[in-house]
Amino acid sequence: MQIAVAGTGYVGLVAGVCFAEVGHNVMCVDVDEKKVELMKSGVCPIYEQDLEELMQKNYKEGRLDYTTDYAKAYKNADAIFIGVGTPEKPDGSANLSYIATVARQIAESVEHDCLVVVKSTVPVGTNDKVEQFIHDFLDKDVKVEVASNPEFLAQGTAVHDTLHAARIIIGTESKEAEELLMKIYEPFHLPIVSVNRRSAEMIKYASNDFLALKISYMNDIANLCELVGANIEDVAKGMSYDARIGAKFLNAGIGYGGSCFPKDTKALNYLAEQNGYHLRTVKAAIDVNKEQKTMLFKKASQRLITFTGLKVAVLGLTFKSGTDDLREAPSLENIPLLLEQKADIYAYDPVGEENFKKKYPTEITYVSTPEEALKGANVCFVFTEWGEIRQLAPADFKNNMRTALVYDGRNIFDPKEMQEAGVEYHSIGR
Repeated sequence: MQIAVAGTGYVGLVAGVCFAEVGHNVMCVDVDEKKVELMKSGVCPIYEQDLEELMQKNYKEGRLDYTTDYAKAYKNADAIFIGVGTPEKPDGSANLSYIATVARQIAESVEHDCLVVVKSTVPVGTNDKVEQFIHDFLDKDVKVEVASNPEFLAQGTAVHDTLHAARIIIGTESKEAEELLMKIYEPFHLPIVSVNRRSAEMIKYASNDFLALKISYMNDIANLCELVGANIEDVAKGMSYDARIGAKFLNAGIGYGGSCFPKDTKALNYLAEQNGYHLRTVKAAIDVNKEQKTMLFKKASQRLITFTGLKVAVLGLTFKSGTDDLREAPSLENIPLLLEQKADIYAYDPVGEENFKKKYPTEITYVSTPEEALKGANVCFVFTEWGEIRQLAPADFKNNMRTALVYDGRNIFDPKEMQEAGVEYHSIGR
C-alpha cells in the first residue's frame, strides 16, 4: 500500500519507518530540506534505538523515501498519516497550526480517494474539524475521510513499542475507513481496538494522563515517606504485587518530562475547563509534578548557604535515558536556578550535550565523563538515569568530589552503601 507520512519527528518518522518495515511503500514528508537530505544519506535526525538501522535498510530496499515535495507525496497516496507536532500554548491548550497546514496541503494535492489518519495527539473533536477543513479546501472531486490513530510509543523504545504494541487504537466514522486501517495494520499482527474518532482521541489522553497521575501519586507518597520515616522503594515493592496496581510507573523521582505527559495533562485539563468541568485529579498531577522538579534544589539550598562560587556536578541533562530529548527535563528547571546563584556547573550527558548547548552554549562546562564532572565538585545533582551514571560506585563520589554531597533525583544508589563510603546522600522518599 502507498502511504505518505507528514512530519518526521518522533511520531511521524518512527511510524513511517515501521510501516516500511512491514512491507508498505512509504514517503515521509518534511519542510526541512537539510533534514530530508540527512535522512536520505542514512542518518537519523533523532537519537532513538534501532531507528537509524531500519531507516537505512528500508531506504536501500526501496520501500522508504523522504521528500519536501508534499504535493507529489500526497496526490496518489492510499493513506496519509499526519504526525506533526502539537506543541503546548502558554494557556496549556494544544497548538494545531501544523495540523491545519498539512490538512490544507492534503486538500490541495490529493487526486484520488484517500484516508487521512491523524497520529498526532489532538484534543477531542479535532479530527471532525480536520475532515471539514480538508473538505473546505478540496481541489478535486475526490472522497477524503479522516481517521484517528493515536501513538503510544515511549522515547528510547519507540521502534519496539510500535512493532510490538500492546494494542493499536483506530477511530473511524465509516466501515470503509475502518477496513482500510485494518488492512494497513494487518502485517503487524497486533490487537486492534476499533472505536469512533472522539473515543480514540480520548483514549490517548486518558492513557497518558493516567500514567502521569501514577507517577505524581508515587512522588507525593515519597515526599510523605521522608517525613514519617518510611522507604518509598519498600512501599512500591509492596504495592507492585497487587495486580490491580501493577509494577510499572511506581518509581519515585523528580517528576515526569518529555514530549507527552506534561503537554497532554495540561491539554486535557484545558479541554475540561473549556467544557465547564474541573479534572481535579489531572490538575493535582500537574501541580505535584511542577513542585517535584525542583525538590532537590530546595533541599540543597537548605543545606548550603549559597551556590555562588561552588563547583556543581550535573549528571544527566535529558528528561530520561535513551533519548536526546530535553523537553520538560528537570535539568532545564534546575540549571537556571543554579546559574542565578552563579554556580560553576560541570555537566555530563552521553547524548544530550549538543541539544543542551543550543540553550546554554557557554554558561556551563560540558565534560565527557561523569568522573570529570565530579572532580573537585562541592555538590552533585543526578537528573537522568543513564547507564554510565548508574555504573558509578560510592567511592567515585567520595574520591573525586571535594565535598561528597550528592542529591540523586533517580534513586540510583543505595543509601546505606553511600553512607558507608562517607558520602552525604539525599534521594527521593528514602
